Amino acid sequence: MTTTHSSTTRARRGRPGYDRQTLVDLCVKVFNRHGYEATSMGMLADELGISKSAIYHHVKTKEEILESALNEALDGLEAAMEEAEQTDGSAQTQIEAVIAGAVQVLVEKQPSVTLLLRLRGNSEVEAEALARRRSLTTRLASLIGAAQAQGSVRDTTSPKILARLVFGTINSLVDWYAADKSAGAEQTAAVLIDLIFNGIKNP
Repeated sequence: MTTTHSSTTRARRGRPGYDRQTLVDLCVKVFNRHGYEATSMGMLADELGISKSAIYHHVKTKEEILESALNEALDGLEAAMEEAEQTDGSAQTQIEAVIAGAVQVLVEKQPSVTLLLRLRGNSEVEAEALARRRSLTTRLASLIGAAQAQGSVRDTTSPKILARLVFGTINSLVDWYAADKSAGAEQTAAVLIDLIFNGIKNP
């Protein structure tokens, strides 16, 4: 029996086709390519090659996909922060652990972190995610303040500004880091730690 193109298409588009995590991962890539606000469920279906009902098999709304991706990124970053805060040693050692942990999360979850960094706060889900980001900055600022008190970090700039600069440096990786062209997370983190604490001036 010969299978027609139309019957093959109906079979492919009539079932979910992806597990939930794979579907979310693919949708995040579409969000990053077109922008979350500009992406409709119809666009997602077309990009993934499945029907909208196949997407609804796993999620109820587009915002549920967004929330899942943001939680993935933020849960990873918060876990890295908590681990760094519990690291034995000086405040500088803890800051270095924050940098290393954040870089690891970004490399492993680059699409979801990229989506997080592009939020505008236009919904309750986005606003909550941005609040969690601000909390991470506040926690890093606390470590930087402790490092200033210990004399390992300059005290001519406020801890909050320095925390924003540190996270800004790490976050820039979403624009240029490529797994097939860049060094791994550990080496990249080591370079950033050296630059953040020692600058680019030749010693």
